[in-house]
Amino acid sequence: MGYFTAADFEQLLDKLCACLTLEASRKAFSDSKSFEHRVREVTQRLAEEEKINFTPHAQAFPDIEVGKYGIEVKFTTSDSWRCVANSVLETYRIQSVEKVYVVYGKMGGRSEVRWAPYADSVVHVRTSHVPRFEVEIGAERSLFETMGVDYDDFRLSPMESKMEYIRQYARGRLKPG
Repeated sequence: MGYFTAADFEQLLDKLCACLTLEASRKAFSDSKSFEHRVREVTQRLAEEEKINFTPHAQAFPDIEVGKYGIEVKFTTSDSWRCVANSVLETYRIQSVEKVYVVYGKMGGRSEVRWAPYADSVVHVRTSHVPRFEVEIGAERSLFETMGVDYDDFRLSPMESKMEYIRQYARGRLKPG
């Protein structure tokens, strides 16, 4: 079903999130593994002709490939729409995926599942041994807007260029003195 337009795929995501929110309102998902599996099952049903891989590489990004679209699954038992995401390196990116979306299951507070374009949801980069993105559903401004670079340009850049953007971003966050 690589025949989806972006609008068609986003309608699929609306249906997916409505279905999973209803399920979660009856009984919250207890862990990320069962939530991700259920996202795969419902996506398979909604995508009909598209074959969903139920045994992907553990570090694959995004988690679910649906033709040229991808779903990165995030889950929390807290009452927050923000969490740590994948590595800035995207070492295990599925190259055939052109556009990535986040499907986020928030089980704390009122259980709900929402989606958003991945590029719009990345709001911060944590620097530790491996720089990692943080995502937030409903963010007012993405990290890429803050850094002044398009997500696709950033992700396709060599690591030295990525690190220069990250250094400039980090410097801008430092308090004087």
